[in-house]
Amino acid sequence: MTVTTRELDDIEVTVTFLEMAAPPAHYPSLPYNRQVALLRAHDIPLHFYRYLTDRVGRKWHWVSALELSDEELAAGVHHADRDIRVLYLDGSPAGFFDLKQHLPDEVELAYFGMMEHATGQGLGRWFLGAAVAACWSYGPKRVVVQTCTLDHPAALPLYQKLGFQPVGQKKEVIRPLSLEERAAIVMRP
Repeated sequence: MTVTTRELDDIEVTVTFLEMAAPPAHYPSLPYNRQVALLRAHDIPLHFYRYLTDRVGRKWHWVSALELSDEELAAGVHHADRDIRVLYLDGSPAGFFDLKQHLPDEVELAYFGMMEHATGQGLGRWFLGAAVAACWSYGPKRVVVQTCTLDHPAALPLYQKLGFQPVGQKKEVIRPLSLEERAAIVMRP
């Protein structure tokens, strides 16, 4: 039986908004004996951004960036205020983060996550620390991020361990994509 979006129920989530008003006193160190690289992607190809978003966010129902047209996605990810960095583990993509500096005194950690093969290896704290350090490198007055009840159960506690404080919540409804829809989006020509 083919699963379509109409057969998938909408999912109600609680979104938690967090902010950090000062850089952490120290950042987590990179685990030893790992072949890790973190590279900034300049003019990231749209297919690669969609691939990263799908592979990192599939389990967590990340859909908003996937639903954008090529023109809408390019306008966002190729904008001068974007900073997208890709995590590589043993030579293969393992995660990414996407920063937006859309307000003068604020940097948003818009997307952050790792692929399933990279989790459970002690990289998460270091990787989030690297994302937070990248945010603060722009000299904002605050760094913001949001998470929701669909994200990894360790997401909210990890953000808080690194110094983010919850500042608000709201309810939203996510319309999940079927695997066929996701495949069609990621594999579009």
